[in-house]
Amino acid sequence: MSPSTSTTPSLVELIARADERGLAAAALACLDRCLPLLDPQAADQLRPLWLGVARAGDGWPDRLAEARAAVEAGAAPADAEEAALVRRMLDTAPGAWAREPLREWADVCSLAALELHHRLCAAPSPGLAEVLERCRTGRSEGVGPLADGELRRQVRVLEVLADGAAGGLRRALDLSAEGRRVLQAVLSRRSRTV
Repeated sequence: MSPSTSTTPSLVELIARADERGLAAAALACLDRCLPLLDPQAADQLRPLWLGVARAGDGWPDRLAEARAAVEAGAAPADAEEAALVRRMLDTAPGAWAREPLREWADVCSLAALELHHRLCAAPSPGLAEVLERCRTGRSEGVGPLADGELRRQVRVLEVLADGAAGGLRRALDLSAEGRRVLQAVLSRRSRTV
């Protein structure tokens, strides 16, 4: 089946269909995977927000403030452009637990995470605008292994939360941790070759 006739929902479609919990988890998972670009030792700084997602936004503004403070306390010198993209992901997190601001946040984080993974990919691939367009519309061929892996994780997080099965959030956390390990390995290799 060709990509143009695929019945698999694109990332854009999955974000459009997601509820508040799915949108917040999708955005947070992107941020979680990319946090090592701001803090190589990143681990539990985003735990308050994950707890907020698990509790359907209960105490969200306080949890957001706590996570922002934790990230700022641990932030290390990093590539300026990459760090700015990660900071943007956190800075655009909405203080209100409502569908539209959470959808906008999910969109920002999705695009930033795909851009960051594209930047880290050593393999030749199309320009950034084309990579983002392909990824968002489900045509990820030729975008490079890191961007393709990030796209698959983003789609999977939205899918596991959309089906409402018990353990969906746990699976989203696992996917995020897996992606973070991949990114940390890439950063480690990059630091050895600089």
